[in-house]
Parts: sequence; structure tokens; C-alpha cells
Amino acid sequence: MRQLRFLRNAQLGLKNLLLHKLRSLLTTLGVMFGVGSVIAMLAVGEGASRQVLDQIRRLGSNNIMLYAQKPPDEAASSSNAGAMSIYGLLYEDERRIRETFATVLRTVPAKAMRKEGRLGELTLDLRLVGTTPDWFDLVRRPILAGRPLLDADVAGRGSVVVLTEYGARRLLAGRHTIGQPLQIGGNAFEVIGIIQGESSEGGDVQTPDEQTDAYIPLPVARERFGDIFSERRSGTMIRESVELHQILVEVRGTGDVEATAAGIETMLAQFHKKTDYRISVPFALLRQAEATKRTFTVVLGTIAGISLLVGGIGIMNIMLASVTERTREIGIRRAVGAKRRQIIGQFLVETLVLSLVGGLVGTGLGMAIPKAISRFTDMPTVVTAWSLVLAVGISMGVGVVFGLYPAYRAAHLDPIEALRHE
Repeated sequence: MRQLRFLRNAQLGLKNLLLHKLRSLLTTLGVMFGVGSVIAMLAVGEGASRQVLDQIRRLGSNNIMLYAQKPPDEAASSSNAGAMSIYGLLYEDERRIRETFATVLRTVPAKAMRKEGRLGELTLDLRLVGTTPDWFDLVRRPILAGRPLLDADVAGRGSVVVLTEYGARRLLAGRHTIGQPLQIGGNAFEVIGIIQGESSEGGDVQTPDEQTDAYIPLPVARERFGDIFSERRSGTMIRESVELHQILVEVRGTGDVEATAAGIETMLAQFHKKTDYRISVPFALLRQAEATKRTFTVVLGTIAGISLLVGGIGIMNIMLASVTERTREIGIRRAVGAKRRQIIGQFLVETLVLSLVGGLVGTGLGMAIPKAISRFTDMPTVVTAWSLVLAVGISMGVGVVFGLYPAYRAAHLDPIEALRHE
């Protein structure tokens, strides 16, 4: 019986809405754009958040990154002719970390410097990284050809180099890749492997690798290039002495990461007179990014929800006008025995139809907008199932909430006064 009554109310409501097609269409536009904006804005926020979170996860939640950085006073003094800046991480720092902390599984030292790579007429400014084979375990990048560095390369001080895909495409274009002799900083190296490098568009998260990296054994880097770097910039000779530019630390479990990082920072402070290092903890960054993502999602959803609120006000406005127009009809229905709940049901069905149609069309619009954004701007967007359910659910909720007052007002009209209405 209730199902038949609902179907009858739905038919009456739909028939009335079709009698005023343009008015009904304009009313649904508010809900449609509201739902579309909610889905689109949440998709943009989700895509941006996932990009940052994925990059942090690739750094390893069990890893601690130590970077050498020039203190401000060193940066000022290095502008003086002939002055040498001595700063950064030490070989002893890597040894102390590895031997002091029981929670540390392994450490990976790295020395980085800018050198020109040359093959025939092709040249490229490379970031030459002297490191150990463990680098390729902690900084996980797909191996596209050949192999990474091995312990035998370090022990035998082999003149071998692993390039990123970016460097290989620019230096080895049109040639066989593996086995090519490559001149780096005036020294000959054999290309033994190619890996996929990290994109330079890394956002606010600093990764330990770059697109232009070229990896050689650490002992070879020390023997061939030493710890002192000299370069002439704008007529001034810049001289720096840095033993290690990076130390990657792998910890046993995520529960030990932050405590170990705090211990490392305390230990470094004892052996460094100045703060010439920086510690980055991907696990802490991950938690912070996830909290930021939640806040970002709430803010975006709230802003987009205002559009739904405006759409709901439009529904209430049009339903109040409908009640005024149909006062005589309501009086006749009440006079022949219609109950108040039936009048309320009829008007609520009309508002639900308006909000549901607007919600469904807005869902399609909300799914199309992120695709267009990704296509024309290369910005990642992710439409989640929960955002679709949330947007449609809110649109229907808005229809019910903003339809209650007009329905209540219609149901409580005095039948006699309604029949007198012209």
C-alpha cells in the first residue's frame, strides 16, 4: 500500500515538474554544479595528495636521509677570493652511525659533484654520485638495461658507471647503450647499466637522486676527484671541501625510525661545531602529509559544499513558489480527504526528483572535469568512489532538508482558505 502511495506521489510530482520544464531545469542547475564541483575539487585534492604521498613512500618509511648543507656564514665567506668552505657530512659520521645504533641495518654513503659527461660530440652536465651497491636497494628505481653497481666494482675500483634513462637518451642516442666508453670529468668510464631516474618535478619532497645522476663506486670517486671542489662562477673562484653529501640510513622498523633519527641528530651535534647537515625522515613526512591531506580534503569539500547549499536554497525557493501557485489544488486534495502526510510526501518527492536528477547529472560532470584537467594540465586527479557517494548523498540530503519547510507549509494550509484562493 505504501509503495503504491509513493509511486502515485512520484507520478504526481514528476508530472508537475514537467509542466514547468525550464523552471525545473534551472533549479537543478544549482545542485548539478554543486555536486560537480564537490567531486572535481576532491579529485584534484586527492590527486595532488597521492602524488606527494607516493613519492614519500618511495623514499622508504624505514629510511633516514642525511644531507650536507652549507651554513649561512659559510655561504657568505665563500664569496671571498681564495676562501675555502669546509662543511658537510664526514666519513666518520657514516661509520659512527653504523656502529653505534643497534636499530640501524645499514648505511649508504654518497659523494656528489657536478661533472661534464661526453661521448663523441654529445655532452651533458651530470651529477656524478660516488656510492655503494646498497644505494640501489634503498633508492628503488627500475633497472632498464644492464646492471647496477656490485661489490666487485667497489672492491676492484672499477671504472664503471650507471646512468639514468634521462642521461642515456641524451648521451647514448643512436648507439648501443651497455659497454659504451663515457668521458666524465676527463676520466674514462664504461657504461654498465641504465636505471629509471626520478622526475625533476618532485614538488616539496626532496629525493636523494636526480634525473642527471651518474653512479660510480665511492672509492673511485675519492681517488679520481677527491674531496675538494673548485669552480669559477662570475669571475670568482669557488672552493669547497665536502667528504660526503648524503648518508642514507636504513632502520629495522618504522617504530624505531624517529627515535633513531633523534639519536643521530644528537650524535652529529657533538661532532659538528656548526649545523652543516640536515636530517629528513620520510616516515615523519608521511604522517604530516597524511594529516595535511585530511585537512585539505575537508577545506575543499567545505568550499564546494557551499555550491550545494546555494542549490538547496534554489530548491526551497522554487518549491515555495510552487506551493503558492498550487494553493487551490492543495485545498481540493485536502477537501476530498488527502491527509497532511500525503501532501508532505508529494512535495518531498518533487524535491527529491529535482535533487536526484541534479545529483546524477552533476556526478557525470564531476567525473568529466578532472579528466579534462589531467589532459590539458598534466595535473594528477583521482576520482574516488566515496566522493561520488558523498556528493550524491549530500545532494539528496539537501533536497530533503530544503524541501521540508515548503512541504510542511503546504500540508498545513487551511483547506477552506485554500479553496478560496484564486
